[in-house]
Amino acid sequence: MNILVVGHEWHVTECRQKLGVAHHYLIAAEPTSDSVSTADVIFDFLVEEESLKLYANLKTPVFLNTVFTTLVSIKKKNPNLHSVFGFCGLPTFFNREVLEVSLLSAEQRTDLEKICQLLATDFAVVDDRVGLVTPRIICMIINEAYYTVQEGTASRADIDLAMKLGTNYPFGPFEWCKKIGIENVYQLLNTVYHDTYDERYKICALLKREV
Repeated sequence: MNILVVGHEWHVTECRQKLGVAHHYLIAAEPTSDSVSTADVIFDFLVEEESLKLYANLKTPVFLNTVFTTLVSIKKKNPNLHSVFGFCGLPTFFNREVLEVSLLSAEQRTDLEKICQLLATDFAVVDDRVGLVTPRIICMIINEAYYTVQEGTASRADIDLAMKLGTNYPFGPFEWCKKIGIENVYQLLNTVYHDTYDERYKICALLKREV
């Protein structure tokens, strides 16, 4: 398949790790009508307004990085978008066994099944909410880890080791924070908090200072 990756080099690297090297990948920080027209599927990690205009009335499936927004919000501003799906484009969240996807409607599930079959990946449909599911859980755990350090209960190294040994997570909270990017963690927590006003997502002062 011809896969257009709208993003940077590390986005293509993670796509290759996730989807394999049998596909032909084209990278573009700023896609053109030509690059869009030749793609069989598009993964847009950046989701810029100019790119969204190119996707108008497109039948090609377009996966949009909606970790900080929702498909409904994007669709409201761009009503001519049709074959679009949401996914998490933060570092470490794309290259997983299951592709976490949000939909505009339940009717899209059949199309999603066909696409994921061609991409040879399992998928899980989640609600169209900011932060999706796994990213908001991981970032909430990172936030709690910062509270633990701030209170002097444990060191960062001890927390990382305890989480890996106790929960079999691939990384400890602070290791994961570094891989995701602390600015991304902050933005996700801030966005989810203002969406839910749930105290679980209120950002730790120590994390704020480090950002």
